[in-house]
Amino acid sequence: MWCSLLMLLCLHAETVQAGGPWTVRCDGVWHFSMGPRLNGYWLMTWLGLVANLIALPVIGLLAFREGASSGIAITNIALAFSLAWPAAIVGIVASAGLLAQRRWGVILAIVALSMSLAGAIPYGLVRLVLGLEPQTMGLGPVLLGLINVLALIYWCRPAHRRGVRL
Repeated sequence: MWCSLLMLLCLHAETVQAGGPWTVRCDGVWHFSMGPRLNGYWLMTWLGLVANLIALPVIGLLAFREGASSGIAITNIALAFSLAWPAAIVGIVASAGLLAQRRWGVILAIVALSMSLAGAIPYGLVRLVLGLEPQTMGLGPVLLGLINVLALIYWCRPAHRRGVRL
């Protein structure tokens, strides 16, 4: 769709389709348009952006709440600063790259999901084993980790590496 818009904007535009994705040349510069449709791309991209934007204040609320158990409060703050917030920020940048249909967006999405997974599963399992608030903070990170595994499986599909999108 944006190929035709780009061609209207450019006076000297050529279009080439070489086995899938469209390539548009405008004033000597080739622009890559993502090719055939990939199910779930936009849903996962927007879901990731919204979830990461919501995660930033939620991480702060959970890490710095006053009723936190005293033995693990330092752990909550350390994980928030060292892993949770950086993973959410990388996820926001990844979503921006995916919205712009850049291949590096997929790589950053895999990195952000891996970072989140590296913190959520061990943290949730330790809280479950120690019996510290299992109904809220113990089971939540484990479920979040399982959702991250499913999203990681989606973004690691070979179709994302072949330049197939939308």
